[in-house]
Amino acid sequence: MTAAYKTPLEVSSTQPSIAGEINASVIWLHGLGADGHDFEAIVQKMNLPHVRFILPHAPEMAVTRNSGYIMPAWYDLYGVTGSSQEDEAGIKTSQTYINALIQKEIDRGIPANRIVLAGFSQGGAIALYSALRYPIKLAGILALSTYLPIKTKLMAEANPANATTPIFMAHGIYDDVIGLDLCKISLAVLQSNHLAVDWHEYNMAHSVCAEEIVDIRNFLQQILQQDLVE
Repeated sequence: MTAAYKTPLEVSSTQPSIAGEINASVIWLHGLGADGHDFEAIVQKMNLPHVRFILPHAPEMAVTRNSGYIMPAWYDLYGVTGSSQEDEAGIKTSQTYINALIQKEIDRGIPANRIVLAGFSQGGAIALYSALRYPIKLAGILALSTYLPIKTKLMAEANPANATTPIFMAHGIYDDVIGLDLCKISLAVLQSNHLAVDWHEYNMAHSVCAEEIVDIRNFLQQILQQDLVE
């Protein structure tokens, strides 16, 4: 399975003098049709000392919603409505890969509770799915412009280890790819399961904005207790 995955990018502080010893990791998953380079510039600008950003690349696959066109995807996509069929097998395959990336960071000396799972759009769906089922407590979850996949199984499959893990969830009010209403259904499911969601809305479409990046940086600084570097 892992042969289909390219080696992830790794990014740390752009200022070597403040990079210091790495003591935390953020695994950040891109959206459908993109790759690990998509958020490279953003994480470089954050200048969080001692943090390693892991930016994996999704494997190439045929995507049903896009007429079978082959593109980087974390799972097959049939639609983005609340009633759309979901590729549970593909989602679980990505979960297995993400778990392996987490284990690699643990093997490098980063405790699980110093590891954040982050993702945008389809990558955010995998971050939510994987983190909430992970058997060891993680530092936090970033769910950007995304939704909760396989909602009906969350209550049965969520691991108590991450029942109190902070979730930063953000969405654009003009998003016409994953509608705000669909995202709020996911939010309601998370909240009904008593999960700690820090909800944000921004005046943007299916994208990331400057205000959001500042909020993400502050969230990461808070949960990782890192000093910000300007």
